[in-house]
Amino acid sequence: MLAAPKPENESARVATLRTLRILDTPPEERFDRLTRLARYMFDIPIALVSLVDENRQWFKSCAGLEARETTRDVSFCAHAILNDDILLIPDARADSRFHDNPLVTGEPRIRFYAGQPLTITNGAKLGTLCLIDTRPRLFDVEQRGLLRDLAHIAEQELAAIELATVDDLTLIPNRRGFEALAQHALNVCKRMGHRASLLFFDLDGFKQINDTYGHGEGDRALATFAAALRTALRETDVLGRLGGDEFVALLTDADEDQTTRALGRLRDALASERAAYAIRFSVGQTQFDPARHTTVLDLLAESDSRMYAHKLARRGGLQQ
Repeated sequence: MLAAPKPENESARVATLRTLRILDTPPEERFDRLTRLARYMFDIPIALVSLVDENRQWFKSCAGLEARETTRDVSFCAHAILNDDILLIPDARADSRFHDNPLVTGEPRIRFYAGQPLTITNGAKLGTLCLIDTRPRLFDVEQRGLLRDLAHIAEQELAAIELATVDDLTLIPNRRGFEALAQHALNVCKRMGHRASLLFFDLDGFKQINDTYGHGEGDRALATFAAALRTALRETDVLGRLGGDEFVALLTDADEDQTTRALGRLRDALASERAAYAIRFSVGQTQFDPARHTTVLDLLAESDSRMYAHKLARRGGLQQ
């Protein structure tokens, strides 16, 4: 059996999936309708909407299959998300990647597999709409087109969920998305004994940018700041826009010195921007303390207070 390698954008891909808060949620008719339709259209016993998590594949919809998840190492869908088009396996027994896979040698005794990757707006492939049969079969050009069409509908449903968790201006998580993803990251840090640091940002003079240059330029300033955050921080760090000109970042496995260096990179990135105005910020920084911070909301509240104190000190000329 050959387990699928991880995609190059694996960290960002899993982060995107977690932001949607769709894993381990109850069945939904909008996805179940698609898998029922797929079974009927292709006269096939099993159709799934499969989402590939860090170490497992979880089925948002599973028509014809009782299991709700499997480990990732046996997942056909983990192979499918490595490419853009349909992964087609006419007979798994004749494929060196799958012939000894437990899902082939044991239940549900997969023979045929066809999986179309599900891609959302940032390019991340979160999983597949897939068809499974217990006998080998062929899959012609027309059938491939039909599967792509159904998968596109599934992608639209995922995009609708994404709109509720991603800020459409900056394309980073909104408050809802950040809180979900940051809490997960914080739980991992707590379990692994890793450090973490939360930064709470507020742009200085943002109202003046809007009043002087217009709201279009104000939007550009917000998007520029979000892009600078992505440049200065790591893929494993969690970013978010809480609303207005307030941004947050949870830096995982980062001590105070590493956080200070990240802030330096952020200031350098903003200084390199060519505009009629400078983008400056006040920031509150809090190191994660498991004894005091039960949830990410505790970190947000403390960092918000520190940011406000920093802003007052800047106004008084005491700090940069």
